[in-house]
Amino acid sequence: MQRKLLTNGNAFKRSDGRWCGVVWYMDEHGERKRKSFSGTTKSAVNKKMTEYIADFENQASESDESKKKLKDSMQNWLRVFKFPSVEQTTYDRSECSAKNQIYPLLGEKAVGDVTAADVKNLLNYWMNKGYAYTTVKKAYVVLNEYFRYLYTDGLIPKNPMDNVEMIKKSNFLSAQDKEDLPECETVTIFTPEEIEKFKEEAFRCWSNGKRIYQQPSAYILMLNTGLRTGELLGLLNSDIDLDKKVLYVQRGVKEISRRNGTEFTSGREIKVGKPKSATSKRIVPLNQAAVEAVEDLRAEAYFGENTPLVCDHDGGFTRPVNLRKRYYKILKAARIEQKGLHSLRHTFATNLVNGIKQEDGTIKSLTPRQVADLLGHSTSQITELYYVKKDTARLGGITDGFEM
Repeated sequence: MQRKLLTNGNAFKRSDGRWCGVVWYMDEHGERKRKSFSGTTKSAVNKKMTEYIADFENQASESDESKKKLKDSMQNWLRVFKFPSVEQTTYDRSECSAKNQIYPLLGEKAVGDVTAADVKNLLNYWMNKGYAYTTVKKAYVVLNEYFRYLYTDGLIPKNPMDNVEMIKKSNFLSAQDKEDLPECETVTIFTPEEIEKFKEEAFRCWSNGKRIYQQPSAYILMLNTGLRTGELLGLLNSDIDLDKKVLYVQRGVKEISRRNGTEFTSGREIKVGKPKSATSKRIVPLNQAAVEAVEDLRAEAYFGENTPLVCDHDGGFTRPVNLRKRYYKILKAARIEQKGLHSLRHTFATNLVNGIKQEDGTIKSLTPRQVADLLGHSTSQITELYYVKKDTARLGGITDGFEM
């Protein structure tokens, strides 16, 4: 809460002839306090009170959050409140959103002058610029958290976000002349033909027999286990039991901005930590293709049981960006439409839920709950909504015999 004066000072004469004065104010906790003064003359007391009031108002003005530039105030909030309470990757995204989407439009504006219309204009501006819905929504979330903090602490009298709702995704995409498709229809997967093309290119060799791409079996392992990129790169050789044909997901690798405390410094670095969520820590079975992928990776580079399966040239953890770069090079060379590395995980989930046709004509498939457990999802709804590509071809002829 902002400190504020309640009176301009009252001078009075005591029975012993001395003059006194009192200035009442409210402190940052909302409590009524007073400051007392004394002197031999009324003018001396008034001078002391005048000087105190001027200094009080000057300090109050300097600490008045509503008069600060939004850029300075928000950056301080990010460092003091956001940084200690979230994973660094989450903080990096929040800071990036603030610097790229919020500061360019509202950064120089006084915090107390920001209105609901300003926020709404910011959302519309980036929408009309063709930015992704998720990018604009992140900016909205950061603004919402920031202004809620200011209002809750009594630093601003009104929260401008109270009258601003995030644009509905369907309206957002419509404004960009895009169709709002169901999540399951936006999932990108590899077709069987693309998988064969990918494998052919990934394991291609130079004329001397040496492979063109490093660790191509890493992508085959992801395709047959549904591992996330960070989970794959966090695997140690000791996490894999080929006799039991299982691997244990116990950690993940992330790439974060390099910092000195909260201050950003140039470059990025690897952080090895806990998996994405509680359900991400799991046991994953290995099919024969996955077993062969592990064996191939170890044949290419092995530095010991306590080193990463997919390691760099020194036996350390591989940077996610390097794994992605090699992946995109393979896609381009194989002339496969660009898909994110996560598409390998989507393909794994889709094939298991939709099923694969067997030689005898039957369809072998797993339940969404089983696949959710394999992927480390807390619910099967997440798996079905965001990871499985809908297979409408399987509906062909399904209503035969139900004529009405």
